[in-house]
Amino acid sequence: MNRRTLLKALGLPAVTAAGALGWATAARSRNRYYDGPVTDHFDGVRFFSPGQPQDKGLVELMRWQLGGGRKDWPESFPSPFQDKPPAEVRDLRVTLIGHASFLIQAAGLNILTDPVFSERASPLSFTGPKRVNPPGIAFEDLPKVHAVLITHNHYDHLDVDTVGRLWQRHRPRLIAPLGNDAVIRAAHPDIPVETRDWGGSVDLGGSVTAHVEPAYHWSARGINDRRMALWCAYVLTTPAGVIYHIGDTGFGDGRIFHAVRERFGRPRLAHLPIGAYEPRWFMEPQHMNPEDAVKALRIIEAEQALGHHWGTFRLTNEGVEEPAAELDKALAEAGVPAQRFKALRPGEAWSAAPQPLG
Repeated sequence: MNRRTLLKALGLPAVTAAGALGWATAARSRNRYYDGPVTDHFDGVRFFSPGQPQDKGLVELMRWQLGGGRKDWPESFPSPFQDKPPAEVRDLRVTLIGHASFLIQAAGLNILTDPVFSERASPLSFTGPKRVNPPGIAFEDLPKVHAVLITHNHYDHLDVDTVGRLWQRHRPRLIAPLGNDAVIRAAHPDIPVETRDWGGSVDLGGSVTAHVEPAYHWSARGINDRRMALWCAYVLTTPAGVIYHIGDTGFGDGRIFHAVRERFGRPRLAHLPIGAYEPRWFMEPQHMNPEDAVKALRIIEAEQALGHHWGTFRLTNEGVEEPAAELDKALAEAGVPAQRFKALRPGEAWSAAPQPLG
């Protein structure tokens, strides 16, 4: 995999004269995905996280790409787990499919987050970040999928090929933040997508509501559409409890976590990303490391946290097993019991203990 392809898969411009031209063009272009009013996080062309760092420049990008320090990954990092989930769960059961793809089974609904079943997280089928383990649930073993939640349009989170397969087989409702409907419709014009801004919500039925919440991240599918589609986290309010799912975020000033705790109360379950964080000087605004994730857990006070976004696609500099090892250290240093925050492997399922009646 060459650097140019990796950068494109991550939504970053290649470090070339053409890339520099694309970066400059991006600053002048109009929004191809979304046309809406100016808000406190949309300037009329691009979305942004208020008060948080936005784009890195070409100098920083070159420093990362040319600076070395990338640890080797194995060609294969198989998981010991493979799940065949039940058709329906009345309380709460969650399985990590891989990276940020979860199957959430709650209150009779089956919900997928950022489903990626393709071999690569890339715009190209023959190069780009390649999975080192298969999906933890085979596509054919998925139960009836009622809803798909997309957090943003980076290739390791929005896989339009998988979205198309799911639509053909399950006809799920697709929920996404503003502008991502245009990305999906470009590949699949007939698929309806329900979009919301931060603070919006969608009733999924069965007393389950998906709330679209801020995250400290960004978006792009190429070199001239940076931050033209919104990114988000989700809070699911369900009869089985509150579930907080983050696809990607930096920790930033921590306000987004305080806001979730204040609005929704203590989550029963939180999906917190723990990987793709090195080098820290470059990744800190957009990706939490395990120490940040533990800080977030302590703010939201979730009963249980599950770590994801590690060990499937090599995107950054850290080794394949480092996030899980660093999570153990961060938990011990914070005095948080290890069983309260578990780094899941693909195919590994977590089930909630039944809640008491009354």
